[in-house]
Amino acid sequence: MRTLAYTVLALVAFAANSILCRIALSQPAVDPATFSSIRLISGAATLLLVTTMARGTGARSSSSSSSSWIAAGVLAAYAVPFAFAYTQLSAGTGALILFGWVQVTMLVAAVASGERPHAAHWIGLSIALAGLVYLVLPGVSAPPPAGAALMSVAGVGWGTYSLLGRGTKHPLAHTTANFVRAVPMGLAVSAVLFRQFHLEASGAWLAVASGSLASGVGYALWYAALRGLSATRAAIVQLAVPVIAAAGGVLFLGEGLSRRFLIATILIIGGIAMTVRSTERPSQLAGQELH
Repeated sequence: MRTLAYTVLALVAFAANSILCRIALSQPAVDPATFSSIRLISGAATLLLVTTMARGTGARSSSSSSSSWIAAGVLAAYAVPFAFAYTQLSAGTGALILFGWVQVTMLVAAVASGERPHAAHWIGLSIALAGLVYLVLPGVSAPPPAGAALMSVAGVGWGTYSLLGRGTKHPLAHTTANFVRAVPMGLAVSAVLFRQFHLEASGAWLAVASGSLASGVGYALWYAALRGLSATRAAIVQLAVPVIAAAGGVLFLGEGLSRRFLIATILIIGGIAMTVRSTERPSQLAGQELH
């Protein structure tokens, strides 16, 4: 139940992050490099505050051993291309490319590391992917090559970041250290692209909300959830994010609720449920017996 709660809260945070990024960059109220930098800075600041408060309760603080520059680099390799890609891609096209590459990255790593998903996993994945394609297909067009490439990099980055976090015993400390180390990487991109600087008050607040809540807290929850998920399950449950984001668009952006959305939701959630409920074989990647 704890893993389920962490997973649901993390997926909601991911969806909120997509909505906040979409709003900020579509106005446009901020340039993508500045959005990424503020997102990383505010995420690091929030996590440092939470970690400091946790020390008073005896929780482990972040340290150099709780993270690596590789994980931080992968985090930045997801966050920065993600923002730039959404200046060129529609929401539907971007979601399809992003989560498609997340699936490929995590599933390939799972199989290479010893996981052997049952037939029910592949059937469930196929159903969920069919629902995702059905959901975004009306907005899919031939994407600009640069935008598609950037979102592909973001998808591989997020899939890799999730895989790196599966073994951590201290998700809060690990996520805090990752964000702190990713900040100078984001600032370096902003410095290189300083001529494109553009920032309005609304863009700043949206980036802060994206970094503090949807990213910082959301990623810490995701790292906590990953301790109870196999790589296969962790990959497939993320297909729920576009559905949650679409629901958020209905509630907060005034987007219509269509029959297509309802059908796609049933397919995606049904496919995820089939995968999660099926029994897995022991996984070398997880290093423990999975049920």
